[in-house]
Amino acid sequence: MTAAAATTTRATLAPIQPETATGVAKELLDQVQKGLGLVPNMTKVMANSPALLKGYLALSSAVASGSLPAAVRERLAISTAQLNGCEYCLSAHTYIGRNIAKVDSTELDSARRAESSDPHVAALLKLSNTIAENAGDVDDDAIAAARTAGVTDPEIGELVANLALNILTNYFNVLANVENDWPVVGL
Repeated sequence: MTAAAATTTRATLAPIQPETATGVAKELLDQVQKGLGLVPNMTKVMANSPALLKGYLALSSAVASGSLPAAVRERLAISTAQLNGCEYCLSAHTYIGRNIAKVDSTELDSARRAESSDPHVAALLKLSNTIAENAGDVDDDAIAAARTAGVTDPEIGELVANLALNILTNYFNVLANVENDWPVVGL
């Protein structure tokens, strides 16, 4: 896409405004508002399909209740957003990682390259990208390397759930051309 085309890109799907939403879409957007204190553009656009928004919220809640801490989940989201070229998610998770999960800027930047100064986190990031790049067809050496760094079987399963959530939001935001309402972090 050229720079000129980037400035004229329109949203593929229109956002559903919480104040005009009805039915299930309204209930879900109200749930987002109550939980976050705001309604990000991504969820407004997802509200076009209440099934999508409901599924996103359920999966997001499920991974948040897992054993991987928020600081790790945010770095996984950053790594996947960079891999998939999703500026919206890269911006959102950089903001959340810095301001809510309290990850320092060096680690946030390193996550874009699937790297971390913490060997365990680095192994999770690398394995996540390997899974994504190979559609899950990961060789035994990649799994062994992750296990050597202390990655457990439950963490591998949880990693796939986080990856599924991140790919869902990346693909959706790119497809829908969701307007970025976060402080922009360029790809």
